[in-house]
Amino acid sequence: MRNAQISRKTAETDIFVKIDLDGRGDSNISTSCGFLDHMLTLFAKHGRFDLEVSCRGDVNVDYHHTAEDIGIVLGTAFAKALGDKKGILRYGNIMLPMDEALILCAADISGRAYLAYSLDIPAQKVGDFDTELVEEFFRAFAFNAGITLHIKQLDGSNSHHIIEGAFKAVARALKAAVAIDPVFAEEIPSTKGVL
Repeated sequence: MRNAQISRKTAETDIFVKIDLDGRGDSNISTSCGFLDHMLTLFAKHGRFDLEVSCRGDVNVDYHHTAEDIGIVLGTAFAKALGDKKGILRYGNIMLPMDEALILCAADISGRAYLAYSLDIPAQKVGDFDTELVEEFFRAFAFNAGITLHIKQLDGSNSHHIIEGAFKAVARALKAAVAIDPVFAEEIPSTKGVL
């Protein structure tokens, strides 16, 4: 069973995340930020991950700690659910259209954390969500999951579409990367023998 649950409480946030990598895309998301709820819901749906996220944070300040800390906890749970990574395809990529936006995402579940992020989001806010927090979320997620993640905007002018395209693209790339290769189900996909 490739699932995990993680709780993390700080002076700024109190977060619980539960994930099943072999789910159906069901989700129960409550972050106190409607836009982030929407992004995490579609992340679960397009990744086919069953996902539960609850966060009580200092949203009276802004959503910075909420977005970053959810990325930390989700990344930690993702890595825990993967276990020894035996049999995974390891790599995933997609070029995903979201209306006028076009997003390229490539992921390597390598154990080496890296984020290459090049989204040019025109608006500073979508609703009450600061768009600069998209990068903070993905950095926290990638570094805590131990994933090399490239997210590149090839086209797009609508801020909502660009961000939604990025979340969908990451989910789809990760769905491919965590899939089990039935021919090599007992092997670690690395010449090192460990990821």
